[in-house]
Order: sequence, then structure tokens, then C-alpha cells
Amino acid sequence: MTAVVIEVDHPLVRHKLGLLRDVTTTTHMFRHLVNELTLLLAYEATKTLAEEEVEIETPLEQMVAHRISGTKIAVCPILRAGVGMLDGILSLIPDARVGFIGLYRDEETLQPIEYYVKLPEGIAHHDVLLLDPMLATGNSTAAAIEKVKAAGSRSIRLIALLASPEGIVRVHGEHPDVVIVVAKIDRGLNEKGYIVPGLGDAGDRLYGTK
Repeated sequence: MTAVVIEVDHPLVRHKLGLLRDVTTTTHMFRHLVNELTLLLAYEATKTLAEEEVEIETPLEQMVAHRISGTKIAVCPILRAGVGMLDGILSLIPDARVGFIGLYRDEETLQPIEYYVKLPEGIAHHDVLLLDPMLATGNSTAAAIEKVKAAGSRSIRLIALLASPEGIVRVHGEHPDVVIVVAKIDRGLNEKGYIVPGLGDAGDRLYGTK
């Protein structure tokens, strides 16, 4: 299976990502930019959803229109920073089911520690959009994907704002079937496992905790 990574190279994405990286960007503006970037990435992540033709009537005549063909979509943010991306997705897909995967990174080992998982019932029959702003080491993301697969899902797309080459290799080493959609693949990781040049800790910047 060929692993797929889609880096969304678009002027609006580059512009908003540049603002998001800026250390002077306020918490309020950071949240707004995350929402807008998620919207832009979601268009790319969902463009292969199956469609069907339906007969409708406009105010002027009958015609054949297109609709998503009965696909069930579940959105699963990785807590806590992934929640900052959730509203952007739900504004496009308001009927999506929502699950939550709580993981935090042990700063010594860089390994994920699970503290909460709640997935929608019947997720095995859903296309899953997994939300993780920063694909850094890939350890937490790979663990989250494993949780979703253990629940039965076989259609998973990961939406991230930034990714490191190391994180992509880590995720696709275990889950080559997962499509990764990202605004930018950065240079790499520093000695603490943070993406560089990056944008700092997405959770802290979203919620003003630092």
C-alpha cells in the first residue's frame, strides 16, 4: 500500500500559517486562525468522499444534483489541542459524530499516556477524521490511530497543521493506509521532540496556559 501525505500548498494556507507561527499572535487570533486553517485542510481531506446523484427541483426547473452518498463521518480530536480544530470541521459537517481521544506526552520518554477515550458507537461504519494540530514524534498520533482501528474503523484521515518528517515516518510505519493532510511539513524535531521552526505548544497557545 502506498502511503499518502498531502501538503496543502495554497496561498491562503501559507498566509494563515505564517500568522499562526508568529509569537506575537494573541490567543484569540490563534484560535481564529486554527479554525480557518482547519476549514481549508478539511476541503482537501474530504474531496474523495463518495457522491451520489439526486433529483431536485430549483425555483426554475428540475435537475440532477450531487450529495455525499450516505457516508457516515466521525471526527476525533486528540485532546487537548485537537479540540481547537473541531469547530472548523463541524461547521462544514454538522451531522458528524464526535469522539475524543485523551493522550499526553511524557516529557522524559516522549511516549503517549492515555487518560480518556470516548468514541462514537458504530465507528466501524464511519469515515474518521482524526484531528491533531502537531504531528511531532508521531507517538501519540500512532497510538490514537490504533485506538480507532481497535474500535473497527478502516477509513481514517489525519488532519494536522504541522508535521515533522519523523512523525510522518512513525505514523506510516505502522499505519500506511492513513492519509495525512497537513498545512506544512517542517524541517524536523529539536532535542525535546518539538517541531522546528514550528509554532510552539499548540495547546498552550490555544488556551493561554503559558
